[in-house]
Amino acid sequence: MHADAFLAAAERLPVRDLDALTGGTGLVIVAPHPDDESLGCGGVMAAAHARGQTVAVVIVSDGCGSHTHSALYPPDKLRALREQETLDAVAVLGVPPEAVTFLRMPDAGVPSSGPEAEAAAARIAEIAVTTGAGAVCVTWGHDPHCDHQAAAAIVRMAQGRLGAIRSYAYPVWGWTLPEGTEVGNAPTGLRVDVGAHRSAKAAAIAAHRSQTTDLIADDPTGFRLEPQMITRFTGDFEIFIALDEPTS
Repeated sequence: MHADAFLAAAERLPVRDLDALTGGTGLVIVAPHPDDESLGCGGVMAAAHARGQTVAVVIVSDGCGSHTHSALYPPDKLRALREQETLDAVAVLGVPPEAVTFLRMPDAGVPSSGPEAEAAAARIAEIAVTTGAGAVCVTWGHDPHCDHQAAAAIVRMAQGRLGAIRSYAYPVWGWTLPEGTEVGNAPTGLRVDVGAHRSAKAAAIAAHRSQTTDLIADDPTGFRLEPQMITRFTGDFEIFIALDEPTS
């Protein structure tokens, strides 16, 4: 199935109650970079918090690839900034700082296989099991960014350790794939109505100031979320594509 048709079908997935995603317990959000958690899953995090369900967040990379030419924000300072932005963002959604784990893998260099990837998979599975999560959500494996693909691969590695915990994908950059890109079978899964939490989600996205404003002004090549991108992710629904069951 081509990407445009796949994503159009994803936008027609059935709208289900939050508990259909979380199993009535909670969830783990795996984000390749600081900000992906708020873009893809800010609404369900706020909704889960409102129901008293546990939310854990895992940020896979150190986020240092967004402004590689900034003298004012060298890597260590940029990493600290982006981690604080993440804590500020998820706090708006009701997630406490102790529920956030930073794996600090290299931005644009997250491994999709090998010992480091296996260790990350084990850590994610441990968090999911110990928090009693009903679902693990990660970026879509066809998102056109190497770290998004690697994060998806890591969660697939973790599936054998998750038992009955379901795993889902949320698309972030998939919308930018060229028409005609083959992505496999039609999607299954669900959408969750997060309309009641749109303002909180928008505030969480805005908390990532390094990605949404001119906070880092000395790197003209630095990354910036475009307004239309933010608009796409502050609608009434969030998409969760069911991942294949583990084969072993």
